[in-house]
Order: sequence, then C-alpha cells, then structure tokens
Amino acid sequence: MLQIVSTDKAPAAIGPYSQGIIANSMLFASGQIPIDPATGEIKGTDITEQAHQVCKNIGELLKAAGTDYAHVVKTSCFLADMGDFAAFNEVYAGYFTGKPARSCVAVKTLPKNVLCEVEVIAVL
Repeated sequence: MLQIVSTDKAPAAIGPYSQGIIANSMLFASGQIPIDPATGEIKGTDITEQAHQVCKNIGELLKAAGTDYAHVVKTSCFLADMGDFAAFNEVYAGYFTGKPARSCVAVKTLPKNVLCEVEVIAVL
C-alpha cells in the first residue's frame, strides 16, 4: 500500500505529483527546489542560499515521513551550472553526513529557473 507524505512545512507540489510517497518502508521524495514554504517564493539568489533552503525542505519532508537525514540512502542532485558544484557540495555535506549514494548532474533549466534541485530516497 502506498502512503502519500504531505507537510505544509515544505513547498506544496506545483504539479500533478505528491511531495513524497512511502512504499515498503521507504520514502521516495519528490525533488525539492528552494521555495520558502511560508511565502511560496524562491529563497536565495546564490547556490549556497538556495542549497540550504532545498536541504531544509528535504528535512521537513523526512520529518513528516518519520525519518531523517541519517536514513537517506540515495540522492539525485540537479544543478543549473556545474560551476556551482564545489559550493553546493559544501552545503550538501553539512546535511547528508551519512554520505548516501548520489548522482549529481547539470541540467539545462530547472523549475522556476532555480540553481539546484534535490530528490531523496530514505529508509523509514
């Protein structure tokens, strides 16, 4: 049975998808962009600020699902500019201390022209 994860402490889905789905004791979280859930606006103008907001949003989704960063097993990271890789990694390393498996790619454009997006898979 699938269970939808939803919290008002992370940005609402802006399309026909859920913030996250729990299946077989695993959380599959949709990609998070740096939207401040309190205002609905993009937070930050540089990769450091935006990466922090993305990670905060992920933290709220993890909490809503009953898990945390230590239980994340896989991340997929999307950057608008691979030139931001080092600065993004510095922020990322502060949250994902368990060093989950990861993919990180540069993409042509992200929703709302943000600089980064991250999705996670976590164990409950």
